[in-house]
Amino acid sequence: MEKVFLYPSALFASNKPHEITTILGSCVAVCLHDPILKIGGINHYMLPYWNGRGLASPKYGNIAIEKLLAKLLAYGSDKTNIMAKVFGGGEVIQSNNNQFSIGERNVEVANTMLKEYKIRIYSSSTGGKLGRKIIFNTETGEVMHRFIQNHNNEL
Repeated sequence: MEKVFLYPSALFASNKPHEITTILGSCVAVCLHDPILKIGGINHYMLPYWNGRGLASPKYGNIAIEKLLAKLLAYGSDKTNIMAKVFGGGEVIQSNNNQFSIGERNVEVANTMLKEYKIRIYSSSTGGKLGRKIIFNTETGEVMHRFIQNHNNEL
């Protein structure tokens, strides 16, 4: 099975088996899996919404989720078969003024958009104060994750 590391602001989908690894802090990864076709994809976005200026990149949750779903549909998935898992959104940066709540807002966009698309979230691990390392198997839909201890505000 091919292995891929997914960087922030990126997404990956394939109709061939892959093991995708990524590291999350306040970022969120949405894993989509079609158990009928045994295909899947994952995104890794940094901010919740694109503001309409500049490039509409998968750096933004609303763009990343839409593009990932489009890739699975292009591979022949039926939207009613797609299952979702959501990870990340930790508030890993300690500050006196945590008014932005980027992690929380990133999780919120995933929950809202998946509900709008009528894609059920089968599992999630979101929020908290720690980062996460996840490994997603695109063939089985299995996700292994572990928490990453935050030392001196660094992941």
